[in-house]
Amino acid sequence: MRDPLSKKITGIAPSGIRKFFDIVSEMPDAISLGVGEPDFDTPWRVREEGIYTLEKGRTFYTSNAGLKELRQEISNYLDRKIHVRYDYVHEVMVTVGGSEGIDLTMRAMLNPGDEVLVPEPSYVSYAPCVTLADGVPVPIPMKEENEFKLTAEELQSHRRQKFWCFRSRITRLVRS
Repeated sequence: MRDPLSKKITGIAPSGIRKFFDIVSEMPDAISLGVGEPDFDTPWRVREEGIYTLEKGRTFYTSNAGLKELRQEISNYLDRKIHVRYDYVHEVMVTVGGSEGIDLTMRAMLNPGDEVLVPEPSYVSYAPCVTLADGVPVPIPMKEENEFKLTAEELQSHRRQKFWCFRSRITRLVRS
């Protein structure tokens, strides 16, 4: 019988952080931040708003980009906090989490065979998302002597690549 999973999927190694999370979840009194979860309960005001929204019957599908009001508030927040302006209609999208946002971005921007620079250590989903989008992850080991920062020389030596992942950003490089 054929394996129901594709070779692409079975070729991606399991996340070390996920394995660590599974181990720590069995340890009493351990606080694991391994999968990006906070060490506190959801605040009551957020829970109450969720309950209120359900009671009002707002249980319908939204646009693919997310609720217009939420996208508008995200745009306003970014303008207030870090003084950058985004058009909430065309430049803001709400996802269920960072991994979904990264995956959607990669699938929208990469063509088969596009190489993506992945400075390491990095977020564990970068390389698998590149692979799932038919791109080719190109790891660049970060060095302690450079404070684990990508140097201009390292970036220059990889000029042929179109994209690079760094921290929480995915950036398209301009080819010269």
